[in-house]
Amino acid sequence: MDKLSIDAISRVGNLAPLEMGRGIKSAGAGGFADALGKALASVNDAQLRAESAAQRFQLNDPEVTLEESMIAVQTANISFQSLVQVRNRLLSAYHEIMNLQV
Repeated sequence: MDKLSIDAISRVGNLAPLEMGRGIKSAGAGGFADALGKALASVNDAQLRAESAAQRFQLNDPEVTLEESMIAVQTANISFQSLVQVRNRLLSAYHEIMNLQV
């Protein structure tokens, strides 16, 4: 599994909102930044669970089967791939907005 650090991406949620300084109203508790932060945390949790399950299986823990560990790894992989696709779409939208003629 190609594993990249989620920590660098999750720092985006810790940045100060730019819209506060420009007079744009904040979306509040149910905003996009919160949803993105929750999605990042969810992907990170899935990767940690998969790593833990794989380690426990390798240590011959009787509570963890091969099937459970493989499902956890594949779930983490799929969730990470979907997160990367969302990031790619956001970057594409950002580039389109930046190339607009004003």
